[in-house]
Amino acid sequence: MSAESPTLEQTSGSVKTKATVNTLSRVGKYTASRLITLFITVVIGVYLTILIANMGGYVDNIMRGEIREGIAMRLSQDQNYKNMAPEDRQEYVATLVSQEEKRRGLDKPFAVRSIGFLVNALQLKLGRAINMTSDSGSRLVSLIILERLPATLLLMATSNLILFFAAIFIALSLSRRYGSFIDKMVVGLSPTSSAPPWFYGIFMILIFAAFLKWLPFGGMIDSPPPAAGLPYALSVLKHMILPVSALIISALFISIYNWRTFFLIYSSEDYVDMAKAKGLTDRDIERRYILRPTLPTIITSFGLLLIGIWTGAIITETVFQWPGIGRATFRAIGLYDTPVIVGLTIIYAYMLAITVFLLDFIYALVDPRVKVGGSK
Repeated sequence: MSAESPTLEQTSGSVKTKATVNTLSRVGKYTASRLITLFITVVIGVYLTILIANMGGYVDNIMRGEIREGIAMRLSQDQNYKNMAPEDRQEYVATLVSQEEKRRGLDKPFAVRSIGFLVNALQLKLGRAINMTSDSGSRLVSLIILERLPATLLLMATSNLILFFAAIFIALSLSRRYGSFIDKMVVGLSPTSSAPPWFYGIFMILIFAAFLKWLPFGGMIDSPPPAAGLPYALSVLKHMILPVSALIISALFISIYNWRTFFLIYSSEDYVDMAKAKGLTDRDIERRYILRPTLPTIITSFGLLLIGIWTGAIITETVFQWPGIGRATFRAIGLYDTPVIVGLTIIYAYMLAITVFLLDFIYALVDPRVKVGGSK
């Protein structure tokens, strides 16, 4: 008796099962490969930051000089030290210097310590700052970052989100009015974005703070601080006007110009002309045939924007005396505070790697043409 031949349903089910297994296998291999690649990139980036922040080990010499100078100043007020014999003084100073260098880890070669910095950083063990302290007096790098993070998130989120959505909305409107006066004006003003935000910030301070006296010079709140609640919120809002305006103005016109050009490219496609011939409204055409194809690019820009919110603006925050991550980075660089610099860098590196990793899968969700891991 011959075996029964497989039915069409069985054959179809077997094919679907194999396709599912192949897809899961491809996605799994791609995910593992991507994670390994991104991790290696993070390791290299963080280690280079450690080398640069320590100037290849030269900062050790600066720290040793500071240790000797600090001990000498302290001992100059010690009467018992003055009564010692010269040989005893030298030995006592050498002992104190050796103890302090050991406490800071300077008794080990920089090459060895750099590997230790790297391992601890990758595990988010940020350690203690060398010179900087938190508002509560702690030297824990994690606490220093956490205290300054809310100010940066408030400033950067407000300015970047307003900039992002305003630029897309205005650019989409200009793509419908190509060649109009407003369109030409935006194109003409786009070179103004070559100036950084702190450049506009200085002029705004001179005009609105020094001359007109409408707004404060800098800081986050008035001094003395107002009572909690609405007065406090209004004070913060008043201090945000100038830095937020500087950040928006410095990038607004070039952002509008970039998005406008991007939308114009998709507006000239044949399928858009066909949609117009069918009588679809401008709103439907923009939503279905212009915004949807550009959605991966919009998502990428938005994802990178979210990362930028956490990093702050180093010079702009310093100009406006805004107590955020950017100003902390500026101080850390000036004080050669390597643990703080590395701590800020590792957080940025991890966030960038996670965002890049997630974007690949988000692309596959919003655009059916994109397949995770490629197609075979």
